[in-house]
Amino acid sequence: MKLASFIAVLFFGLFTTSSTFAQTTAPSAIKYETIKVWGNCGMCKETIEGAAKKAGASTADWNEESKELKVSYPVKKTSSEKIQKKIAKSGYDTKDFIASDKAYNALHGCCKYDRKDAAVN
Repeated sequence: MKLASFIAVLFFGLFTTSSTFAQTTAPSAIKYETIKVWGNCGMCKETIEGAAKKAGASTADWNEESKELKVSYPVKKTSSEKIQKKIAKSGYDTKDFIASDKAYNALHGCCKYDRKDAAVN
């Protein structure tokens, strides 16, 4: 009987140790997302990607033709909302946030894109 109890305790200990180890060593979740961001040129690309990275994105790649920003980010550090807000503060409209007139008007002339059909702040 003592041997059976010992084996049961041993297996229980191994199980809880391995599950705890798996939880603490698992990498944080990375989310991949495509976000619509209006802009025009290479200068826009630099600003949009830079703003996304400042907001916590691990990677950011904006395509001038499709107006799509492909980002990856750790979900524990940032969110799509934070990234889009940072981009809007730099003067660019996103699918969910509109840049203020002040931020938009501060853009270089070649970066003044046709604003999306929405009320502008």
